[in-house]
Amino acid sequence: MFHARTEDFADVTVQATVTYRVSDPAAAAGRLDFSIDPYRGTWRGQPLDQVAGLLAELAQQPALDLLARLPLAEALTTGVARIRQSVADALAADPRLTETGVSVVSARVVAIRPEPDLERALQTPTREQVQQDADRATYARRAHAVQQEQAIAENELQSKIELARREQELVEQHGANTRREAELDAETQLVAARAEADREEVASTASAERLRRLAASEAEAARVRDEARAAGARAVGLAEAEAEAARLAAYRDLPPAVLQALALKELAAHVPAIGELTVTPDLLSKLVGRLG
Repeated sequence: MFHARTEDFADVTVQATVTYRVSDPAAAAGRLDFSIDPYRGTWRGQPLDQVAGLLAELAQQPALDLLARLPLAEALTTGVARIRQSVADALAADPRLTETGVSVVSARVVAIRPEPDLERALQTPTREQVQQDADRATYARRAHAVQQEQAIAENELQSKIELARREQELVEQHGANTRREAELDAETQLVAARAEADREEVASTASAERLRRLAASEAEAARVRDEARAAGARAVGLAEAEAEAARLAAYRDLPPAVLQALALKELAAHVPAIGELTVTPDLLSKLVGRLG
């Protein structure tokens, strides 16, 4: 890991890994101290650290040169591959590694990172873009939800309108049915009234005919009774006249004294009742004289 500066003077940190092997042990042993202390069993020197230091120096130089020619944005985007290739080429062609008996197996650049503040600043547009994308997604989701809600509300409204229309049709149909029932009832009542009127007319006609016949019969009976009474009266009159004539005929041949006695008798029948009658001698003598 080492620090570098880009073309636009931005400090960056490069993390790289170099893998190597000892391809010529004799040359390596001649250039590096791989001797071991017989008493302690450890290396007397630090040969591996020397190789690591050599590789770090050889790898840093082409990376520093390349980053010095790249702006920060380009270094962060395309610098990894370019630095890896540059380091690999430089290490492969370096004669010091060959003289040391070391050959590079691979060179990798793990990361190129700027300072934390600068990295956060560089990440801001991306974050803003991501946030904008997230906001657009949120807005789109909300808009879609609003559209769905509007569609649901429209469907509910259409359902309510359809229900109201059907209710109106039902009310109208009910009203039509009611009117039809009223018309049928009126027609039925009219027919019944006409039938009743016809029956009453027939009954009244029959009653009038019966009354007329009854009146005629009564009149005929009255006429017959009158004639019978008249005939009876004439017969009674005739009988009375004949009886009176017979009585007069009977009286005509009676002596005057008998007639007077009968007259007195008849007079006495019509005279009020007399409780007492006093007859004086002189009146009695006169009456006897008249009778004698």
